[in-house]
Amino acid sequence: MTTSATVDGADIGSFHQSGPGVLTVESVDQAQQLAVTLTLELLPSGLLRTRAALRNDGERYTLDDLVIAYPVPAQATELLDLAGRWGRERVPQRSPFVVGTHLRHGRKGRTGADAATVLHAGTAGFDFAGGDVWAVHTAWSGNHTHYAELTFDEHRVIGGGELLLPGEVRLESGESYESPWVYGSFGVGLDAVAHRFHRYLRSREHHVDADRPITLNVWEAVYFDHDADRLIDLAERAAAIGVERYVLDDGWFGSRRDDHSGLGDWVVSKDVWPDGLHPLVNRVRELGMQFGLWFEPEMVNPDSDLAREHPDWIMSAREEWPVLSRFQQVANLSIPECYAQIRDQISALVAEYAIDYIKWDHNRDLIEAGNQQSGGTPAVHAQTQAVYRLMGELKAAHPGLEIESCSSGGARVDLGILEQTDRVWVSDCIDPLERQQMLRWTSQLLAPELMGSHIASGRSHTTNRNHDLNFRAATAVFGHLGIEWDLADASERALSELRAWLDFYKQHRGLLLGGDLVRMDEPGDGVFVHGVVAPDRSAAIMAFVLVSFPLADPAPRLRFRGLDPQRRYRIRPCLVGAAPAGFVAPLWFGGEALAEPEPVDPAHPYPALQEAASYPGMVITGAALEAVGVQPPRMSPDQVTLFTIEAEHE
Repeated sequence: MTTSATVDGADIGSFHQSGPGVLTVESVDQAQQLAVTLTLELLPSGLLRTRAALRNDGERYTLDDLVIAYPVPAQATELLDLAGRWGRERVPQRSPFVVGTHLRHGRKGRTGADAATVLHAGTAGFDFAGGDVWAVHTAWSGNHTHYAELTFDEHRVIGGGELLLPGEVRLESGESYESPWVYGSFGVGLDAVAHRFHRYLRSREHHVDADRPITLNVWEAVYFDHDADRLIDLAERAAAIGVERYVLDDGWFGSRRDDHSGLGDWVVSKDVWPDGLHPLVNRVRELGMQFGLWFEPEMVNPDSDLAREHPDWIMSAREEWPVLSRFQQVANLSIPECYAQIRDQISALVAEYAIDYIKWDHNRDLIEAGNQQSGGTPAVHAQTQAVYRLMGELKAAHPGLEIESCSSGGARVDLGILEQTDRVWVSDCIDPLERQQMLRWTSQLLAPELMGSHIASGRSHTTNRNHDLNFRAATAVFGHLGIEWDLADASERALSELRAWLDFYKQHRGLLLGGDLVRMDEPGDGVFVHGVVAPDRSAAIMAFVLVSFPLADPAPRLRFRGLDPQRRYRIRPCLVGAAPAGFVAPLWFGGEALAEPEPVDPAHPYPALQEAASYPGMVITGAALEAVGVQPPRMSPDQVTLFTIEAEHE
């Protein structure tokens, strides 16, 4: 029975307002002695978020499930959500919205590389630009649910919530459970749905600035082979080309010379770093860079001091520990003593080295995730809450500290973890061909400045594909840019090109990380077109991406939307470092055609043909760019041409 309904504290019967506000509905079940508070908040971004709190006023009550459902209209006949695996996160999948339940459970104790992420229901054929689309996202980093349901009498809902394990939440008299926020978004087209999420994220008080430091992470450069001289040399090479943050990855602590031991012992290794990290950190600071450090606070190797001294701190539902994954188990942070030891060790290191940034990893699923100290009772809910609390306490104790959410790459991407962290690692796979799709779909939820996006070495460490620097860099600049590459192996020409890309990024990162996302529905096979547009529509940066030979020759015309239809814009190509392989400029670029020079470096055979400024491009209205478009250049597959679009002064 509903007992009250208020909007921003005022009785709903006499309250009238358009715009943002909070609707609170109180209900009771007198027979079961339960009370429910339902909170619906319309945010300035246009997002609707909802959560429910259940209070037990009787004897002990075991909660089985508490999910949120939003109604959607009958014209929503198709569903779209995401799936994936390690190294290929956030793959779109589409299906008809038919009678029954489309149920996506996440049972891994973390969000998961295969998570639905955002569940959409829309009119037939909805795409990036068109069709009415309703969407939901469960903002929770543990076990969770997304679902869509159509009943035989044509009632449609989409929703989600936390997925509770049996007996996981038992409420004594007077105790309450509060569900995670479930966010709802509506838009005409998928871009409009994404824009609401982005506007909300950017409106938060703790949201990161668009002027984000370019990061070097050393993982793919050295892996576990930590040598102070080599790592200092890498820092010097990075600073020389314009890197602004240096992150030391796994292998600096305890007995951690490989992934078999040491996790859980957050003490600098005397074997590898006899003087501590100070020689490296001091040099990084002298070079004008921030310093970041890798941790995996929720995990523990059986071969570690923590596991040997406190075996009951390992998450387990029985006497035997769960099956190993990557030679590790899970540290139960819901045990106060375990939580305190890990918190204090990390906090001491952050203080000693004035650490600016933590790469926070999480490399295994939570299987048989129980609390040994209470007979193996389920502990995923408590663990998730403890992780949030631990991150929050560390940031409160060390103002300015940033945290990246990494979880076997992109297996913990959700708005729950983003309340505590400052970016996510999109994937352990940095192959730009795979990243084109992963960035495209991760941005359905997250704004570009929250997506870690790195330039790796020419040969991908996960796929073994080879790619030109043009493709690697032009893919990576549409996120929070970084480098993951042993720069000592790079040629002088490659370093010169890389510096050009970093300079380009610094010049344009306010737009790249602060603009409105635009994704074109593919104009043809093997072609992606996407970019960002300034909120005031004064400028844009667009990418023409070719991943295979198009069926049409030349490729279909490029049409760009999101600009002011009435304004006149100058559009021109932006060639950074080296022009795309096989590049042939169309006539509208202007300027004199240049003969292709002889290859200088077999690894980089196509040096820049002309500086972008020497291509005058042309002036065209925003309406014409969207309706008619422009002819793309010819180029080889796995190449990108960027375009700058700037409003002409009247």
